[in-house]
Amino acid sequence: MKNVVAVVLGGGRGTRLQPLTSYRSKPAVPLAGKYRLIDIPLSNCINSGLNRIYVLTQFMSVSLHSHIRGTYNFDVFDGGFVELLAAQQTEGESEDWFQGTADAVRKNLRYLTRHGIEHVLILSGDQLYRMNFRTMLQTHIESQADVTIAAKPVARSEASGLGIMRVDEVGRVTGFLEKPQTPAELDDMAMDPAWIQRNGLRADGRDCLASMGIYLFRRDTLVEALEKTGYQDFGKEVFPASIRAKHVQLHLFDGYWEDIGTIGSFYEANLQLAQPDPPFQLASATAPIYSRPRFLPPTRVDGARISSSLIADGCFIEPGATIENRLLRDRRQLTADGHWCRHADRRCAGRQELPNWRGGANTSQQC
Repeated sequence: MKNVVAVVLGGGRGTRLQPLTSYRSKPAVPLAGKYRLIDIPLSNCINSGLNRIYVLTQFMSVSLHSHIRGTYNFDVFDGGFVELLAAQQTEGESEDWFQGTADAVRKNLRYLTRHGIEHVLILSGDQLYRMNFRTMLQTHIESQADVTIAAKPVARSEASGLGIMRVDEVGRVTGFLEKPQTPAELDDMAMDPAWIQRNGLRADGRDCLASMGIYLFRRDTLVEALEKTGYQDFGKEVFPASIRAKHVQLHLFDGYWEDIGTIGSFYEANLQLAQPDPPFQLASATAPIYSRPRFLPPTRVDGARISSSLIADGCFIEPGATIENRLLRDRRQLTADGHWCRHADRRCAGRQELPNWRGGANTSQQC
């Protein structure tokens, strides 16, 4: 992985995640009471042996910068880095802010054309999944592809909100359609479930291949695509154009994957993480999720009733409190009458009632 560099896209304004993005960028949004969304792609990179990472940011990025600076520090002998590249206006070179995902990378190509870089991995900063990028690189090299894209089999009922691909027998991408809506469009893009079975995955009624928004480019292919065109978006412009002109290979993935781009998906994903048998396991001995060390004391629980919940460090749960389907962030104090405050190490002043989402009594809430 020494010849691979990763680029994590910080995303746009995050309006669909309001109010969580009122004062922070999408990748800085908290996850599971303990992490930030940016910890997912960065941990996947580190666990895959990829330790040269750029993070492109533009909107409300102070919180994100603070988190990354306080978390991802490599020793001088390792050669790794997580470097923040903020949007900036430069005289005679770039007088505009980032206009899209592809434009953001274009404005930072000088960092990707340095000696020793042969491949560039493009990642999103607001997705939840666990992937070993070594296997994707192996697919990329063995197929001699110019671009490799990660894809997940999905049912037709899910396809209308995703970018769907069609491939040939050897996995080369031959077609792409963004969010197919009609039965005719779905029929045109659907794969034979037997092809999915032959490639080592269970079809289980799934016959569509959805783009995960994870791209692995040959460095020269990426530079050519961005320097010779004015494309601004990878998913809508660069990737479809690459299918027509280059060898684009599919890399199949069948683990948990969720794009956390809306308030609804944020709460649903967190609610699932708090269940007894979650679809995504936060704990992993071989692929842990890294985050900022806070050096907080253990959470203290005294006579409370807790079920299907996650509680971060430094909390104090008072006797008689009931916690169901909840996520408590660090340093929260919860009283028996359902009120809470933010700092368990201080005296609670101005207590707040524990809120409910969607108006129900047993709903996910990250307090």
